[in-house]
Order: sequence, then C-alpha cells, then structure tokens
Amino acid sequence: MIDLLIVRANLFRISDTQKRAKIKDEMLDLNNIENGAFAVKDGIIVDIGKTDELFKKYKDSAKEILDAKGKAVLPGFIDPHTHALFMGTREKEFRMRLEGKSYMDILNAGGGILNSVRKVRQASVEELAAQLKKRVDIFFSLGTTSFEAKSGYGLDFENEIKMLKAIKMVNDTTKAEVIPTFIGAHAIPQEYKSNKEKYIDIIINEMIPYVAQNKLAKFIDVFCEKGVYTKEETKRILTAGLENGLKAKIHSDEIEAIGCSEIAGEIPMISSDHLLKITDRGLEALKKGGTIATLLPGTAFSLKENYAPARKIIDFGIPTAVATDCNPGSSFTESMPSIITLSVMQMNMMPEEAVVSATINAAYTVDIADRAGSLDVGRQADFVILKEDSYLFIPYHYGVNPIQSTYKKGVKVAHSADC
Repeated sequence: MIDLLIVRANLFRISDTQKRAKIKDEMLDLNNIENGAFAVKDGIIVDIGKTDELFKKYKDSAKEILDAKGKAVLPGFIDPHTHALFMGTREKEFRMRLEGKSYMDILNAGGGILNSVRKVRQASVEELAAQLKKRVDIFFSLGTTSFEAKSGYGLDFENEIKMLKAIKMVNDTTKAEVIPTFIGAHAIPQEYKSNKEKYIDIIINEMIPYVAQNKLAKFIDVFCEKGVYTKEETKRILTAGLENGLKAKIHSDEIEAIGCSEIAGEIPMISSDHLLKITDRGLEALKKGGTIATLLPGTAFSLKENYAPARKIIDFGIPTAVATDCNPGSSFTESMPSIITLSVMQMNMMPEEAVVSATINAAYTVDIADRAGSLDVGRQADFVILKEDSYLFIPYHYGVNPIQSTYKKGVKVAHSADC
C-alpha cells in the first residue's frame, strides 16, 4: 500500500548522482523522464520510473493517484539564505535609496538592520512566530518547500535567542521546514557602537554556547563587511561557532571586497553568500575550501547594484546556489521563481543551472541534501507541479506565479486557484 502515486508527469528529477553539489556541466542535466511517475509512502519517495510501469504496479494499492497531465514536476525549491523572520517593513528606506542614499548610509544613520532590531525587541516569541507562519504560506505558494531563516534582528542575548525560539515554534507547529541560522554578528548594536569588542565577547562566550547547547541553530553566520565586522573578527566568531558544533556561513563581498571570502580557504565553511564584489583570490579560496557560492540576485536588483559574476563562478568550477535573501530592507521577496528569472536574465546563468541552484545545490547549502532537493528514491516527496510542461516557463513567462501545486512530504500545502 502506498499513499500517493503521481503519474503522467514531465518529470525533472535533478538526481543527486554525485552526492555533492553539482558543478559546471553537471548543472545542465535535470534528469528528465517524460511521462514519468513516482510513488510515495509515509512522505518518502519509494519508487520512480515511467507511468505505464508504475501505474500497473501500484494502481490497486495506491490511496490516491494524482494525474499531472503532462505538466512539469520538479523538486520543491529550497531557499538557502533568508532573513524571513522580522517585524514590520521598511518601505520608507526603499524610498530613501531611490533618492540616492546608500545601504551603509541608512545603516549608519540608525536605519536598516537597526530599524528591524527595534521592532523585533518589542515583539514576543509568539508574535514573531505568527509573522513567520504567514510567510511560510507565501513560500509554499511560490514552490519553496524548505528555507533557511536567520536571527540577527535581536543583537543581544535575550532577543537573538527569542528569534531562534520562534523559528523552532514554527517548525514544531506547522508543516514548514525552516533551517535556523544564528547571526548575532549581523550589525553592531547601538549600545555597543563604541565598544564592539565587548559585543563580540558576548557573542563568543554567551550566545554561541547557549545556542549550540540548546540546539537552536544549525549554522553560524557573520556579516563580514567594511564598517561592520572585519575579516579577523569574522574568523574569530565563526571559529567559536565551529568549536561549538555549528556549521559556518558568511555574508561576504556584498558592498566591498575586504578579504572575507578568503576565509573559506582557512576554515571549513559551507557557503559564502552575496559575492557581488568577489575577487580572484576569493574564488580560489572558495574552490580550495569546497565552499558553495550562494548568489542573491534579488538584493542586487533591489539595491541597483551590479550582479554577482555567476558565469565566472560556475566556469571556475565552484558550485552555486541561489536564494531570495528575503528581508524587509534590501530584498523583500519570497519568490524563488523570480530569483531564477533574475539568475537567467541578469547573471547569465542557463535555466538549467538556475534550477539546479534552487534545488539540489541549495539543499547542500543548508545541509539537507540527504532528504531534499532531488526526486530520488529515499528522499522526501517535496515537489512542485508547474502550470506548464517545462521549467523554461519559469524565466520565460516572468512576473507570474508558475506554480500550480506544492507538496511537502507528499501532502499538498499550496494550490493555485486559477488552475
């Protein structure tokens, strides 16, 4: 007996054949099965192949048979870099940027991240969780079945922990799979503006041990940038996280290249994110460290900056992932289809590369590739049915939602009313 049999799908498996993030030409093969089918039991894919074969095998034992009617079926998108847990919006700052103020101008004036910090500090755990639950539904509707979410709008012990507890609450009470990242080093709080070293000491000696001991986060991240955290400070914080069992990520080379990506050649780092200003030395370090380049074209779009050199990064042999960077300041979107479109149209990625970067490579970026990111036997039945028969419609028919239905562990969590 199986729970669900999907038949007549134009199936793009994006199989995890290499057992690592895909690079170069590997990113062009989406492992297509025309008239494909797969069987699901207890939320897990148990069989996959051609419709005729699987229909004959399971038609009498399937609780439900889902006819995809020739439409494209892909693994659910995985969004590996978001700040999706926040209170309030920052549309006034959007207007300020249009008037010529830079991201750092706004931050140094007490806006930006510090604006969101004030609002998060006023909210309860329950209020934060309620906001994140609303965004979960939006992510599902746009085909995202798992996403990373960071702290970083608390910037003190109590409120950083409060944010991570809110993420746990959402994971415990919904069908969401939100991967938590601790980024206490997201900005320098106002109260420590003249004593950054004291705040770093609190991060290293108080926050990190508590987060790790209570299993509130899987990753540690730092905003390594001029005027925020230096390369040396970033390395100290990430090393403390590694010593406490967290895995390292980094915000790097977004506004200026100050050597942050080079850390990947010095300590184990799962991903280096942003990379708008990455140097050749940074590329060498990422390749040496086996670090995934996570590109956030929505941020470049929103800030009117040049995009990360995706073509150069891929040709260099570095695996890429793409993400929304969903946040209230520099990239207010939950739409991975929009990110795929920007990746193709503005970062010169081929559609197949962008889709791989949004699925299996993204899964490796948040360390869930053992269960998500591909349609393989033994993986979760996290998948999307598109409204058309090809993934090419995602960037081609831009500005609309291409998702007909989203399934998480074999259960429908979103459906477009216009289908």
